[in-house]
Amino acid sequence: MEALRFDPIINDNAKPHNAWPIPRRFAMPAQKRLLLLSDLMLLAVAVVWGSSYGVVKSALAFYPVLGLLALRFGITFLLLSPMLPRLRQADRATRRGVLGTGVLLLGIFLCETFGVLLTRASNAAFLISLCVVLTPLVEWLLLKRKPSRTEWVAVALSLLGAWLLAGDGEFVLNPGDGLILAAAMLRALMVCATKPGKGSTAMPALTVTAVQSGVVAFGSAAVALVLMPAQWQPLPSFSGHGAFWGCVLYLVIACTLFAFFAQTYAIKRSSPTRVALLMGSEPAFGALFASLWLGEKITATAWTGGGLIVAASLLATLHWRKPAAAEVPQGGSQASQASQA
Repeated sequence: MEALRFDPIINDNAKPHNAWPIPRRFAMPAQKRLLLLSDLMLLAVAVVWGSSYGVVKSALAFYPVLGLLALRFGITFLLLSPMLPRLRQADRATRRGVLGTGVLLLGIFLCETFGVLLTRASNAAFLISLCVVLTPLVEWLLLKRKPSRTEWVAVALSLLGAWLLAGDGEFVLNPGDGLILAAAMLRALMVCATKPGKGSTAMPALTVTAVQSGVVAFGSAAVALVLMPAQWQPLPSFSGHGAFWGCVLYLVIACTLFAFFAQTYAIKRSSPTRVALLMGSEPAFGALFASLWLGEKITATAWTGGGLIVAASLLATLHWRKPAAAEVPQGGSQASQASQA
């Protein structure tokens, strides 16, 4: 399409780069531009994380689960290692807490990645989002906060969606689906475990990510060497396995580093409602990617079940109250982080 052209405004005092002004009707206030940019970044994170299930499944065709986890998070740990000296600023209790969440994250990725290996990528994308609905139940058990009526409705919707998704109307969970559900439960537990407590020392998020990546990398390697030696194999060569290394780089750069920076930037400039709506599209992108890239056949019943799970996640996340006078947030609002696949 040919670009629109405008006649310059003659002004002897104007600088050359100001000679072509943008018409007022095309101008956008700076605050709206920032909001649009944050929305696009959150949508990009949803696309990236949704596609990660199919990318992981493709990588597992070349290399075992534990080796892939050790490689992916080992590279991430090395890239973020300059942030480790910040650990000295935290007290001992905070450092123990971060290590504990790293162990929990190791369990999540073990269940999730073995689950992706044993089930369809589309199933994994939808089922892992159940962590949003399971969080109020775990919070009830651990923190004694009873779920609201809306959250109970979300739980019922998600169970119906899982029933439709898992077996096209027959409640038959394969081992992979069961592992993904276990990962969703562990993610809900992690959300409750990472709630800020009284007297806790703040630690830079990149430092936390570096420590957790190291725990997942070294933990996966230890499990492989001690319990499952068949999972520890020589790395595929660069020359003949470009697809594998492309998957690894995508998981490290796009799904971890880019997603972290994009979400951190966008959450500070958006509202929790917008974050929930945009990030709630992740399972749909995961299913689309699995269908288009991996050729998975997704039935109408499975789409219905997945849609119910997404609807339940949004129902549990959104705050159903009258909107404020201004939708654009003033400052950095807090929002629950989406699952990092």
